[in-house]
Amino acid sequence: MSKLFSPLRIREIEFKNRIGVSPMCQYSSEDGYANDWHMVHLGSRAVGGAGLIIAEASAISPEGRITPADLGIWKDDHIPGLTKVVDFIHAQGSVAGIQLAHAGRKASTNEPWNGSRFLFEAQGGWQTLAPSAIPFSEGHRLPHALTSEDMERILNDFYTAAKRVLQAGFKVLEIHAAHGYLLHEFLSPLSNFRIDHYGGSFENRIRFLIEVVEAVRKAWPLDLPLFVRISATDWVEGGWNKQDSVELAGVLNTKEVDLIDCSSGGNVPKAAIPVAPGYQVEFAEAIKSSGVMTAAVGFITDAEQAEEIISSGKADMVLLAREMLRDPYFPLHAAKVLSAEIEWPIQYQRAKA
Repeated sequence: MSKLFSPLRIREIEFKNRIGVSPMCQYSSEDGYANDWHMVHLGSRAVGGAGLIIAEASAISPEGRITPADLGIWKDDHIPGLTKVVDFIHAQGSVAGIQLAHAGRKASTNEPWNGSRFLFEAQGGWQTLAPSAIPFSEGHRLPHALTSEDMERILNDFYTAAKRVLQAGFKVLEIHAAHGYLLHEFLSPLSNFRIDHYGGSFENRIRFLIEVVEAVRKAWPLDLPLFVRISATDWVEGGWNKQDSVELAGVLNTKEVDLIDCSSGGNVPKAAIPVAPGYQVEFAEAIKSSGVMTAAVGFITDAEQAEEIISSGKADMVLLAREMLRDPYFPLHAAKVLSAEIEWPIQYQRAKA
């Protein structure tokens, strides 16, 4: 029996298999609204059989966007468009999730296909925010160091965004604390130079993420899963590392976090990242030792590889990104490779044989 295609229950939600669609920014929104692109992009992956579909990093505030074209959830008007997508995903037997995000010092850029260049106000950009006034790179503007009032506002933004996530009908919520965005910036000593109780020691640097988790859990029911995505290492000497991540996961496990989505990097430019098939799986395996469930990500591209990760106990789920862009029907194809039974949409049954 395939372990990859076995069900997984987290709190009151059952996933029909262990394959998830990783949150992937589409940079296709106007003023944060979901549109036909999001329906087709996410809906086709649900038709393709994935157990979990996580919508892209969705900004909790306008200044929390990476680009002006990011998906958003900072106002109630965003809810109806998202609900339409969620309802379609659930109608296919998949579970709809969403990632809440604040881009921090990496905000206010244009889209990747336009160079990911920093945008000043005259170009449609805005003042960026960070734990400390340290730019991401030479091409980025000096961010504003967050005050206690700023941080209270951001906590409330996460709280109200989580309430909207629930109203939209999502069943999984993921907090984005990876890839050099705001919450990761607090975690790493390479970007957090604060001298108050949010900087310095490990306990201080994780404090704001813990506060965000607690704020979100006040709005997010205990019967629904809560994930946190982290970068398990900065890939730079003196930065956030694997042992830090294991220790953080142990703390998050006491804060009603159900699963750690284990990515890496993104907080400093030009880090030497040893990219190779499954290169981040070791982090998911190590973090599982803290007692929390994990998802493995990163260059997982074929059925046998995904099966081995789950069957060997290295992770509880696999979240695919680029492979899902190449093949929205990866789960249907993987099931055939692994001789696993998976339900096809009735409209596609004629092609199953």
